Amino acid sequence: MIERLTFPLAWENAGITDFDAWKRVAREKLFECMSALPPQAPFDLQIVDSEQREGYTVHKIEFNVSAYSRVPAYLAVPQGQGPFPAIVLLHDHGAEFFIGKEKMIRPFNVEESVAERAQEWAAACYGGQFTGDWLAGQGYVVLAVDALFWADRGRQEGVNFYDGQQALAANLFQLGMTWTGIITADDMRSVDLLESLPFVDGQSIGAAGFSMGAHRAWMLAAASDKVAVTAAICWMNTTRGLMTPQNNQLKGGSSFSMLLPGIRNWLDYPHVASIACSRPMLFFNGTQDKLFPVEGVKEAYAVLRRTWQDQQAEEHLVTRLWDLPHTFNVAMQQEVGLFFDRYLKNR
Repeated sequence: MIERLTFPLAWENAGITDFDAWKRVAREKLFECMSALPPQAPFDLQIVDSEQREGYTVHKIEFNVSAYSRVPAYLAVPQGQGPFPAIVLLHDHGAEFFIGKEKMIRPFNVEESVAERAQEWAAACYGGQFTGDWLAGQGYVVLAVDALFWADRGRQEGVNFYDGQQALAANLFQLGMTWTGIITADDMRSVDLLESLPFVDGQSIGAAGFSMGAHRAWMLAAASDKVAVTAAICWMNTTRGLMTPQNNQLKGGSSFSMLLPGIRNWLDYPHVASIACSRPMLFFNGTQDKLFPVEGVKEAYAVLRRTWQDQQAEEHLVTRLWDLPHTFNVAMQQEVGLFFDRYLKNR
């Protein structure tokens, strides 16, 4: 079955000589596999609480991410007049559903259990640093929104329902939709919200994320040209590379938040990410990361490299293996910050 996957719509295989034409065809197929998306609605943004921090302010906001969902979110805004570059910061999976946006920006005026878990998560996955707070301190507007099933968008029955992911995915399939499609559509609307803010430079919006957040980041960049720069940490591989014994992608559960029915008949993971070529993109993975076998990472990086080379944009692509497990530590965050500085602050 793996052998029959030849990815006929990949840039290398499609036989389309004009890259822009290929992008249109590939993106159309991507949206087809995402299935029906939530209808849009006016944002109706409201600030419900604020906290001043050193050099920036964090707002709790509410807005309509779709006609189906009004969501709370965190918005960090640097001091000054702007307009500022902005980053939609996409939280990870981690089988930790109790917090979502709180993994990215330090929460405030919340239950003690939420604040404690967020601090523990920052220590476990992010070198003890809240990435969103750090980026806001570097002069970026940062938006963090819960993906469907996390934190304030979780189940009424509670958050400790790992198998509930499959139930959610199954119900969405019954309705002609996909969980991954909804996540991507919500992330696209998050970018639209940033673009609408008067203190944001709408031409300088980036996307970044770790683990599932990385998958969300390159999916978002593939789906929307409004994302000028992307950083994806610890989520890139090939289908063949991930279909190894005990890999999470073979177990159901968490994988449903990152699967699109039918897409493998046309495009592999790096082919989808390549729809964002030739915009600047950064991919980091770890050699000790058991979730993403290194050989598959190397194969995916090679696909990405060939695509950016074909478009004479190799200098816009960064791919790097760190001698680390599944993590997004402070050193990695600093390099991502420099990458964003190079391409977002100097546009």
